Amino acid sequence: MGIFSQSKPSNVIFVLVRKKKDRIILENVLVEAYAAEGKSIARVNGKAVFIEKAVPGDVVNVLLHKNKKDWAEGEAITIHQPSSQRAEPFCSHFGTCGGCSWQMLPYHLQLQYKAQQVHDHLTRLAKISLPPFEPIIGAAATKGYRNKVEFTFSNKKYIPKANFKQLPPHAIPKDEPVGYGGFHAKGVFDKVVEIDTCFLQNEPTNAIRKAIVAFGRTHHIPFYDARLHTGWLRNVMIRLARTGQLMVNIVVGYEDKTLREALLNSIEQQFPEITTLLYTINPKFNDSIYDIPVHTWKGPGYIIETLEDFQFKIGPKSFFQTNTTQGEQLYRLIREMAELNGTQTVYDLYCGTGSIGIFVSKQAKKIVGVETVPEAIEDAKENAAINNIHDAAFFAGDVIKICTDDFFAQNGRPDVIITDPPRAGMHEKLIQKLLDIAAPLVVYVSCNPATQARDLAILDEKYTVTKVQPVDMFPHTFHIENIVQLKLKETFINP
Repeated sequence: MGIFSQSKPSNVIFVLVRKKKDRIILENVLVEAYAAEGKSIARVNGKAVFIEKAVPGDVVNVLLHKNKKDWAEGEAITIHQPSSQRAEPFCSHFGTCGGCSWQMLPYHLQLQYKAQQVHDHLTRLAKISLPPFEPIIGAAATKGYRNKVEFTFSNKKYIPKANFKQLPPHAIPKDEPVGYGGFHAKGVFDKVVEIDTCFLQNEPTNAIRKAIVAFGRTHHIPFYDARLHTGWLRNVMIRLARTGQLMVNIVVGYEDKTLREALLNSIEQQFPEITTLLYTINPKFNDSIYDIPVHTWKGPGYIIETLEDFQFKIGPKSFFQTNTTQGEQLYRLIREMAELNGTQTVYDLYCGTGSIGIFVSKQAKKIVGVETVPEAIEDAKENAAINNIHDAAFFAGDVIKICTDDFFAQNGRPDVIITDPPRAGMHEKLIQKLLDIAAPLVVYVSCNPATQARDLAILDEKYTVTKVQPVDMFPHTFHIENIVQLKLKETFINP
């Protein structure tokens, strides 16, 4: 349900442009309501049309990317009449870099549509009994809220087609190996949007990126070419903790000791506030660094972040909530839903570096964390030691294989299970395992309400959903976190 009436669109015309086969443009379409995943919806001659880059109330031209019998998908390419609900984007790169895709929506509407998305997914997909949903928890800060940002360096700059057409022929830039720093445009892997100011993370983030680009240009260093797999400067990852500690990891394509030392010395001198300066040599065809070493140039090789009075050691490969302040709020809500009184054994599944388990540990008898990534488990053990938590054990492996009767005999059966799976949700075998374990209470944290709804439908065999709490972790995006509390049905509670 949207906040706009389902009015009929006016003057809708299907236009076939001959320059490109099957290029269909719908003209003067009234956008009627919000749908999901950042798309709004209109109805054209009875067909549902899902539209990106549009706000309910807009009258737009829509370029279709998919055109099926009963539905279509596309993007707004012309706004004839802007909605009264539109806000002025604060970033000059809005609509080009691919991030912060909801800046044209006032924040209160972003929250309304995210809450609607959770409600629609859980009611339509799960088809189970649900309690009244709790009001969505919004973020206090909608700019500078990320503690981690990654920028890409490239020898090719992305220019939107509309801007490209406006340039005179002599002004159209060639694909010369110059050098740019920024983000990939949506759907473009070999060019970056050159960023002036990114509002996702506080300074000195932008200044560091610009300094690296300036160094590369001044010294005629080859920037990375993703298509040809050539060039030296590839990426930079910047982590800024609210403790004030700052980590920078510069990624290059191959070892060049002279260049590397000159760049690292330059950045160290310009930004003495960097507490840990790292470098990584990545000769691979992809940007992931989980399987290659990271080298320390300055500092301890990690930073310390806090949640309440807990401290967490974060390395360059560590997973940690990217919105620290809102992550703290999320964890408080998880702790409340766990209903701990000091007597329970808590199993933290998909525990990562142990942050959730550690956060709830003071109210629990024991924490047992399980995670498939061995490096994350080592971080979890270290974080538990840093916080003087002795009643915690962390295990690397598959929950389905680990949680046997012998394992329960050694570590205790869970009284509370907290599960925080990736976007794909839980594997069906794991859900069945949870049903077999039949813990009295489960807290299910999800970054994808659609897969969460699918899993809840299966858990409904033994569990009742007792609370639903949406939390916004990423303002100006359509992503939403949702916490669900489930309690074992009386039929399955052992006398």
